[in-house]
Amino acid sequence: MSALPPIAAIDVGTNSIHMIIARVGARGTLHVISRDREVVRLGQSAGDIKHLSADAIERGVQTMERFVAMARQHRAFIRAVGTSAVREALNRDVFLRRVEERTGIRIELISGEEEGRLIYVGVIHGLPLVERQICLCDIGGGSTEVVVGRHGNVLFVRSEKLGAIRLTEQFFRHGRSSDHVEQCRRYLIGEWTPALEGAAQFPWDEVVVSSGTWETLARVALGGNGSRTAAQLHGCRIETKALHQAIGQILRARTPRRIARIAGVEAERADIITAGALIAERFLDYVADGSVLLSTFALREGVVFDTAQHLRDTAEYHHLVHLRATTIEQLCKRYGVERRHATHVARLALALFDSLVSLHHLGDYERELLEAAALLHDVGYHISSDQHHKHSYYIISNAVMPGFSSTEAEIIATVARYHRKSHPKRKHTHYAALPERWRHGVCWMAACLRIAEGLDRRWQQRVEALQVQIEPTTITVGLNARGDAGIELWGAERRKLLLEELSGKAVQFVVQ
Repeated sequence: MSALPPIAAIDVGTNSIHMIIARVGARGTLHVISRDREVVRLGQSAGDIKHLSADAIERGVQTMERFVAMARQHRAFIRAVGTSAVREALNRDVFLRRVEERTGIRIELISGEEEGRLIYVGVIHGLPLVERQICLCDIGGGSTEVVVGRHGNVLFVRSEKLGAIRLTEQFFRHGRSSDHVEQCRRYLIGEWTPALEGAAQFPWDEVVVSSGTWETLARVALGGNGSRTAAQLHGCRIETKALHQAIGQILRARTPRRIARIAGVEAERADIITAGALIAERFLDYVADGSVLLSTFALREGVVFDTAQHLRDTAEYHHLVHLRATTIEQLCKRYGVERRHATHVARLALALFDSLVSLHHLGDYERELLEAAALLHDVGYHISSDQHHKHSYYIISNAVMPGFSSTEAEIIATVARYHRKSHPKRKHTHYAALPERWRHGVCWMAACLRIAEGLDRRWQQRVEALQVQIEPTTITVGLNARGDAGIELWGAERRKLLLEELSGKAVQFVVQ
């Protein structure tokens, strides 16, 4: 297999946008080409981050333009993920659409749980911890993730809306007093204790911390050496006593101006480090005993390694990559999907998709999502056979799906919803909310899935294969059938209209 291209992972966070451009070697080594960071403060609002300001959107778009241009200079494969601020904002589509229009890059929205998984992937590739059971804490601007994992498997993950910017806006927006600090501490106890208790059910061998907040605290704790680079901090073991002393030093400083004078604190983080320090304090009080390991590998590095695995698996297997396949398998088992039918429908849908590529111009990425939708299209039977396509949409769109972004899960759910009954319509809220380019993809994927479902009408796999011939005015689908396939032919005829509308051609089925 040929070597992978450089990978540019862009983390669109609440406080900053980060990018790493790197190559992944055959043995899993990371060769960093460049690292870049821009503070944009996308999520500067109290409580839930419900609105991105016009200024923040423009700052974010301009930063994305610069980062994407740099990545393209290196001919890198670009993957951008959006976390807390973007996934929560009611006007996120304005930002996402503007980024795509000006850069051509679509930002994936990832859930808090998927963010935690990717951080864990980054950590275990950066430190020799894959064999150990670790408890990991990553403090972001809008959320904080706690993960317990071992051997590359996540045993527990929880993402809470407790970030350095979010709590700064909530408790310290108009200054800081001892009362504000105590209010924030009580809030953290009330909001975070259930998650920490959940993590405590899984004993760990090592506590690992990552993120800009932890790096800042580490610099202060290690003697205020602000010149320490991320590479020098990576893998440092820091005594919890020293971290508590660093937190106390920050809390005593009281104002951002005084905090900025503390050796090891960056001026641009001085206004939010109090809230970050209080989150760290609560975590240390609850879980850490003695010392912690600091990892400067986190979400961005996790995205690089996850993307590299995805590219290799897609090229080699041309099907769902390992983690995604496992996720789909678990959902099928949980909701009692009849696997022979689902697998057969997926095979027929993919054969049709591959044969129509000259018309839809979609690629492996959409093919993979179609495969997932085909395997899951009947999960709605778990709720009721009546309107089960709508129940399928509900289950998939609300499921925790490791390996898939929130955007991808929504697309899979939407394609599954349209495997029967109504065609995609703009009056359908979930369909209308998709970007235009994805509405095109959803329609074509649904058209293939509808016909494939009809071709296994009796769940007996009578249509064993299909071949497609495309003519100027017609699409002829030749069917290799076992025994009488009249019912299957009837089922496909009833579901061909969407394909006819998309292609502008008459669709006919011929049993060969």
